[in-house]
Amino acid sequence: MQKKFVPVMITPFNLKAKIDLDMVEQLIDFYLAAGVKGFFANCLSSEMYSISEDERLELTRHVVRYVNGRVPVVATGSFGLTIKDKALFTQKIYDTGVNSVIMITGHFANIDEPDNILLQRFEELFSLTGNIPLGLYECPAPYKRVITPEILKTLLATNRLIYHKDTSCNVEQVQAKLAVTAGSRLEFYDAHTPNAVASMQMGAAGMSSISGNFYPEILVWLCNHVNDESRQEDVRWIQSELQRVDPLIHIAYPLSAKYFLQLRGIPVRTISRAHALELTPEQKQTLQQIHRDFERWCGRLQVQPAVTAPLQSH
Repeated sequence: MQKKFVPVMITPFNLKAKIDLDMVEQLIDFYLAAGVKGFFANCLSSEMYSISEDERLELTRHVVRYVNGRVPVVATGSFGLTIKDKALFTQKIYDTGVNSVIMITGHFANIDEPDNILLQRFEELFSLTGNIPLGLYECPAPYKRVITPEILKTLLATNRLIYHKDTSCNVEQVQAKLAVTAGSRLEFYDAHTPNAVASMQMGAAGMSSISGNFYPEILVWLCNHVNDESRQEDVRWIQSELQRVDPLIHIAYPLSAKYFLQLRGIPVRTISRAHALELTPEQKQTLQQIHRDFERWCGRLQVQPAVTAPLQSH
């Protein structure tokens, strides 16, 4: 089975801090040119907590329409105060045409509530959402609720889950969850780039990490070669390189990604609703060095950096 890289999409904004849908299209072209095998729209990288319900729907609808079936699209749907509210928004997101609607685990129980409460609320949501294909996302906000392999097994038995984005950042946890999902239709994606090789070699479907908003071609190369016996030296080398820079790209994210894409010639503005501050000169220097590293990686791995056509004037 070929491994897949699925980017968690950033949201470009115009000078009035409105969603720039033309730039969304250019980013989709860029990701596809890099070889991605899917999209996660309306996620934390998309600044989903900083955009309105209407904007979440408009953005997701636009992504689905522009991707036009070339690869699958998933999007977060578990917004709303009550489970009924979440079920209603799940239906609205599904109606945009996505392949699966993703549930944020931290939306179903407070930080101090036990797993049996979490399960009850998931069961209620399942009962209110027909046969909509669902997924799980251990999103860091509102707080990171990492689910146990036992909970995953219980939820998997409902036959509603086809997607899981893991943020446990723990290889043993990943291994235990992969054992539970083996043979099911659920696709397991690790969000933690330093885990990439271990997760995929243990059976994960692929990766879905923020690093794909900086150098998706490198993650695609890793997905394509992780089990290639003839390239294991390169696999180990690029994994160590990715691990080294990973903490640095998380600083001031998603602004850091938008600035990095500018370095790559993609005219996405460094405007963010989630991160109000400008990048410091030091942060910019760090990202410039990582950009030079990226060019070096491409040279060693013989990866052609993706390019997109310039935006047409409307």
